[in-house]
Amino acid sequence: MMKHVSPASARSRQRPSLGPNARLIGQPRSRQALATPALILELDAFEHNLKAMARLCKQAGLSLRPHAKTHKSIEIAKRQLAAGAIGISVATLREATVMVEAGLPGVLLTTPVVGAAKIEALCALIGRSEGFMVALDSPANAAELDAALKRHRKTLPVLVDIDIGMARTGVADIAGALKLIRRVSASPFLRYAGLQAYSGQVQHITRAAARARVYGPQLKYLRKLVAALTEAGHPPAIISGGGTGSFDTDRREGLFTECQCGSYALMDVEYQEVELFADETHPFKTALYVQLMVVSGNVPGAPTVDGGFKCFSMDGPLPQLARGAPAGARYQFYGDEFGKIRLPKRDGRMKPGSKVELVAPHCDPTVNLHDYYHCVRANKLAHIWRVDARGSL
Repeated sequence: MMKHVSPASARSRQRPSLGPNARLIGQPRSRQALATPALILELDAFEHNLKAMARLCKQAGLSLRPHAKTHKSIEIAKRQLAAGAIGISVATLREATVMVEAGLPGVLLTTPVVGAAKIEALCALIGRSEGFMVALDSPANAAELDAALKRHRKTLPVLVDIDIGMARTGVADIAGALKLIRRVSASPFLRYAGLQAYSGQVQHITRAAARARVYGPQLKYLRKLVAALTEAGHPPAIISGGGTGSFDTDRREGLFTECQCGSYALMDVEYQEVELFADETHPFKTALYVQLMVVSGNVPGAPTVDGGFKCFSMDGPLPQLARGAPAGARYQFYGDEFGKIRLPKRDGRMKPGSKVELVAPHCDPTVNLHDYYHCVRANKLAHIWRVDARGSL
């Protein structure tokens, strides 16, 4: 005999889980009641950042295709598009799949896709969202893509990735770029849409003058390359690249047609330490925090909290205490699941159950360690958004 299932029960099972804090949405003082560790997004600061970047891009005549590798969230991507972005950049095939399947337009996969399995998965995405593009940087990769596209009877716009000094991906010289563009242009399945150029190593150079000394020659080379391609009959319709750390330079130089800034939406300790704008204070506010709870106060001057290596990225500075601890306190990693709050007084105490909030050290990989954004306005939990595209593949 078939068991009767009510429509309400069926809907409940189909609805994706929003985690243990879902019951707190809309409740007074719910920010303080969160189960921890909890990734927190302050909506007022986040919305301010989206508006500020949209305004700056409009003033500079620059399109924005923000990088979702920072946030990995369909909801955040939708809000960036609503604020004026022309599309979304992604770094991995996993991120591309999530954004394309969500129906978001203008998805650009900024990393070359290599290998039969990944190329087959890539081909399955083509035609499922408007304006989907991929970067590539070698004739071998072009041949791989060409063969797969021929089998699937599909076409794909591509950006030729240019190495302007990072030595990670990209064509390293003008002759190589021209050769690859000719290879792409000769294919009935690939369409040359323009160039991509990104200098990741300059993004976190602290002082604007020091950044200019490194980035200036890179942009000079890119300008020379664009001129050579244009003279050879291959002017790029799109020149995509840049990041939050180089945005001030990029908006002034007028070389890129679109920027791929990502961290501006959330901000982190690394970017707090960077002089983002040479001649003015940058407008971006810190919107991303991680809330932790004191789980043991037995050691004087060093209470233990419930967030460690599994909670924060470790490729940059330490997380910075923002609220909940005495002035002068600092965070210290103390294991996979734990951290210490080093108090300024050696005999200081914090009660078990008390909460602290910390600024993420590096937003992209920190977000990748969490399942949900707990979106707050002041002291109230307003929404929970999933980190939809976390993971590597």
